[in-house]
Formats: sequence, structure tokens, C-alpha cells
Amino acid sequence: MAKMAGQRYLDPKVIEKIKRLDVRARLVVEGFITGMHKSPYHGFAVEFASHREYVPGDEIKHVDWKVWSKTDRLYIKEYEEETNLRGTIVLDCSKSMAYGEDGDDGLGKFDYAATLAACLAHLLQHQGDRVGLVTFDTAIRRNLPASTNPAHMKLMLHELDNARPDEKTDVGEVFHRLADQIGKRGLVVLVSDLFVDPAQLAQSLRHFRHRRHEVVVFHVMHDHELTFPFQDNTLFRGMEQDIELLTEPRALRRSYLEAVDRFKSEVRRACSISGADYVPLSSKDPLDAALASYLSFRQRIVRGARRH
Repeated sequence: MAKMAGQRYLDPKVIEKIKRLDVRARLVVEGFITGMHKSPYHGFAVEFASHREYVPGDEIKHVDWKVWSKTDRLYIKEYEEETNLRGTIVLDCSKSMAYGEDGDDGLGKFDYAATLAACLAHLLQHQGDRVGLVTFDTAIRRNLPASTNPAHMKLMLHELDNARPDEKTDVGEVFHRLADQIGKRGLVVLVSDLFVDPAQLAQSLRHFRHRRHEVVVFHVMHDHELTFPFQDNTLFRGMEQDIELLTEPRALRRSYLEAVDRFKSEVRRACSISGADYVPLSSKDPLDAALASYLSFRQRIVRGARRH
């Protein structure tokens, strides 16, 4: 079955051809919304739309008849103030994030991460949530506080469009300062390749949890980093260290992939012990998987807040 017009923009190979980040974000999110009622993620489409399914006893005046006309199902409108959150998207701009940017195999790692950040910002604002943006490497490079102002979204997209990976990664001091700067309790969304010591990562994430922020970590890696598809003699260069290695990659493939699996397991554990949700992503993954994971996470937070 052919994809619906909007849904094709969930494919990184398609959106790579769209150079404007604001257009990418809008098309991806619109494509995601279009497919939600027919997707495996339908279960929390209700939360996303600030609706819930009708149950006997609900007042008919609150039924959203536009949704009914499209889905043939009854949903009740919920008030925006019941679901509003304060969200801050934290994007890693360290040099290792630049991997794949000159390749011809879809989006580079940073391009994928920045596109994801833009889509999440668009999604947060669409829900009526306040959204802010932080970019960092060894220090906080830009910190735009959370807001619902449409002009603020344009500023965030401008920053994402102009951000470039540079320097090394240092989450320790950066996250400690950031946890204090964000202030009020909210939602922190980290988008990074997490090339840091897992023990330091766990300690750094605890800064946010200590401030009672909810944290979701999108662990973005390039497809080549995950699959190691190289065949011929290859010169590998360090992104954040001055190291070069000329080698026959097929001899290294098994040990490399084992090391990557260990690294991902350690990162997953670091997130778990610090109380953060962990979402691994490849630069080839359709963006609906990331958006759906975020919405599932958000729904749990909102339900927990309502119970309290």
C-alpha cells in the first residue's frame, strides 16, 4: 500500500532532500499526525490531540465532531491546561555529531538529530506546551527558555538551522549548570550520541532528576556506526581526538560491533539508574518511531501529574 502524502516525510531519505529545517519539521509532524489513527501508536494519539475516547455518561457537547467525521469514532475534547508541560530540548553539538555529514547515504548524524529536535519542538508547541532549546558541547552554547510564543519557535528553528558540531562533549559541568538554569520542574529531552563515560552520564543525568525534571534520552547514532558496513581498506579518523587508523575493516567488524553493543548497554543502564527514559535511534530510522516514543513518555508524565 502506498504511503499517504504526508507520511512519506517520516523517511530520512525523503526529508534529506528538503533543505529548510522549518519545512522539514512541519511536514514530518503533519505526516505523523496524519498516520496516527491508522498506526501502531494509535493508543496515545488521544493524549497527543488533547482528546480522550468517549465513554457513556460524557456530555455530547464536548464531542469533537471533526475527529468523528475523519475516524468514525467519538472523542471528547480535553482542556489544554490539563496537559500543558514545560519542555526543554537539549541538543549535543559536539564534533562527533558531525559524522556522516558529507556522505551520500541519507542524513548525517547531526542533521538527523537537529531535524528530530525541530520536530519535537514543533510537536510540543502544537500541543500547547512551552518549549525551549539548549545547544551544548563543552559548554552551553545557546539557551532559549521555554515559551509558547510562535515567534519563539522561529527563533529555535533558526538556531537549529545554524548550529554546527564543534569541540568535544562534556556533560558533567554542562548538565549541572543547566539543571539549575532550567528552573521550574519540567521535561528535559536530550538528543545526543552520548560519547561520554557512562558513569559520568549517569551522574550528570541525576542533576536533572534531583531538580525533579522528567528526562528522556534520544541516543542518536549514524547507521554506519551501528552496522560497520565498510569492506575495503579504510582510513578511520577520530572526530574528537587526533587519531588515524588505516586498516582492513572486515577483520575488525565482529569486535567493533561487540564493543558498540557493550557501549549501548552501558548507556542504557546509566539512563536506567538515573531515572531517565532511553530511546536508541539510527540515522536511518523513520522519525515516527522517535515521535511516538516521546508521546508515550509524555502521556505517562501527564497521567502521573493528574494522579497527584
